[in-house]
Amino acid sequence: MYPQNNLNIAAFPIMAYAIFEIKKEDESAVEEIKKDDLVSRQSIWTRDAKSLGIEGDSVFLKIEGDEEAIKKAEEILGERAKKLEGEERERVNEKFIADEEKASEGMGFIFG
Repeated sequence: MYPQNNLNIAAFPIMAYAIFEIKKEDESAVEEIKKDDLVSRQSIWTRDAKSLGIEGDSVFLKIEGDEEAIKKAEEILGERAKKLEGEERERVNEKFIADEEKASEGMGFIFG
């Protein structure tokens, strides 16, 4: 039997994330997101579809952080973005992670 810990689980919030697909012509919505005080304090990444190896002319926006901020981002984006769900969200997130790892490796090569 394991000893019970005294950690307050609520003190360690789990980071939520959302990925939105935005049409190229609505890309200015990303700047609106970055101007909002709550949302701008979250981790925000943007990638165009081609850089992630996805067909199409979309921009993908990933926001990681507080759930309230993600809900606020949804409100700001409105009809201009499609929030990805399920397998599609996981697939695009894996591409974001791979892209970040590739960038980190490149920096290690330069400064390593």
